Amino acid sequence: MIAPKRVAVVVRDATPADREWISNLLRERWHDTLITAHGELIDALELPALVIDDRRGLATWRQVGGDAELMTFDAMPTGCGTGTALIEALVARLSKQGCARLCLTTTNDNLSALRFYMRRGFRLVALRPGAIDEARKQKPSISLIGQHGIPIHDEIELCLALD
Repeated sequence: MIAPKRVAVVVRDATPADREWISNLLRERWHDTLITAHGELIDALELPALVIDDRRGLATWRQVGGDAELMTFDAMPTGCGTGTALIEALVARLSKQGCARLCLTTTNDNLSALRFYMRRGFRLVALRPGAIDEARKQKPSISLIGQHGIPIHDEIELCLALD
């Protein structure tokens, strides 16, 4: 098997010129600009964002007390360093801002995300059984079946200490 080619990655702040692309990407990958986490509906289009310069990646986040929460994360294609560059840029920024941790929520089916984040130092901190079943009441477009044919029911929270 041939490994994916690593390419130079430039990460930058999203600008107003990126808004339409961000909206389209969120709708394509997340089925809406509204996402759910912890029982909240959040408009990811209104959050601060980092973009890979040629629009191969996007990370949105929000401040929650002394922590930050990664709300959406998309890197295309996978396996070529785009996601790692986004995480490293976000961690550097949040560390400078004095954030204690970067946390995120994923679903029980998202094995590739769990592998990606845990390989970069994130730790499992919470399991919320049935949280996705509840979230579907607010956002019915959430799939019933996820990666690898796994039924989606639960939220899994991971955090990375930024010290």
